[in-house]
Amino acid sequence: MLAGKRILLGVSGSIAAYKAALLTRLLIKEGAEVKVVMTTAAMDFITPLTLATLSKNPVLSSFTKDETGVWYNHVELGLWADAMIIAPASANTIAKMANGICDNLLLAVYLSARCKVFFSPAMDLDMLQHPSTQNNIQKLVAFGNELIDPNYGELASGLIGNGRMAEPEEITERLIFVFQNNQKLKGKKALVTAGPTHEAIDPVRFIGNNSSGKMGYAIAEELANQGAEVNLVSGPSHLSLTNSLVKIKRVTSAEEMYEACVSFFPSTDITVLSAAVADFRPSTKADQKIKKTDAGLSLELVKTKDIASELGKLKKSGQFTVGFALETENEVANAEKKIHSKNFDLIVLNSLNDNGAGFSHDTNQITLIDQKNQVQKFSLKSKKEVARDIVNAIIDRTHA
Repeated sequence: MLAGKRILLGVSGSIAAYKAALLTRLLIKEGAEVKVVMTTAAMDFITPLTLATLSKNPVLSSFTKDETGVWYNHVELGLWADAMIIAPASANTIAKMANGICDNLLLAVYLSARCKVFFSPAMDLDMLQHPSTQNNIQKLVAFGNELIDPNYGELASGLIGNGRMAEPEEITERLIFVFQNNQKLKGKKALVTAGPTHEAIDPVRFIGNNSSGKMGYAIAEELANQGAEVNLVSGPSHLSLTNSLVKIKRVTSAEEMYEACVSFFPSTDITVLSAAVADFRPSTKADQKIKKTDAGLSLELVKTKDIASELGKLKKSGQFTVGFALETENEVANAEKKIHSKNFDLIVLNSLNDNGAGFSHDTNQITLIDQKNQVQKFSLKSKKEVARDIVNAIIDRTHA
């Protein structure tokens, strides 16, 4: 239920810090990527090694790495997260959060975070009931942070009352509820194409390209993370997805991809054509493997069906289509022509002149161009981050 979400878990000094281990495990089980930031005091209650092992990410507690002097960028951490949870949130940490005190990495990340911040208090009942603590909690809520109320029960002091940190299961359920209700594409149906096509020469050879499908798979996953039901039509690829909202239709040739797209398109609200479809195929396919000869081999090629053009003709009011353009020269001008000729609402421009962009890389650098020829350039990012930029652009234009 949290597939693809990036969760930053802040752990402060409280006996309830032991619950951070189960919370981390539950978040990972729900598909989230988790990074943990601890205060020094929290390490007296649970080791960083435990949380690093469970989260599969290094646990951070200071601004620099010991001995090496490597700086941990609190701003980047704050921008990375889809949500930040401070659990347990001690009285001391809550007081600092409420008053802008920034004397450790956790607080610096909190002040830098642009995402939704949840906090789960954990302290003795008298500390919780003290007017200063209550005032600090009210300030944090007024700032837009979301309080996860502490539970009633036996406390570390032996007293009975409010102050127990909410159980990890409750915190996880709260996150799922909030994310589900904030999904901006819930109820929408999407079609995504990904990967190459293989056009057969004979039973063992084909014409293809180096597309890995990584970009299309990332877009399909991000659309699903926003609540859309996604049909992913994938050319040959070893990639897979676990999000239950994505259904994969695997094809091999351009003709098979065309037939699948035409089948899905009429009921689709959003279509993203990111596959690298072959423009040509052999006019005939040999029934047996062609033997190598000294005379060489000549192939007659014929055009494949232009999936983007055909869908552009079928497009109805209310359908939003996104195309891709991989260019090597006159990039923007060529992309602008394509957006109108293929009846796209938005086009994603890749230039092979940009290092780290194009096929097979885990990164990409894109420029977005819409029907009004508005151009938005992005820096080199991971393909997951690029997918998020593309989906956010779709949301901006379909929810205007």
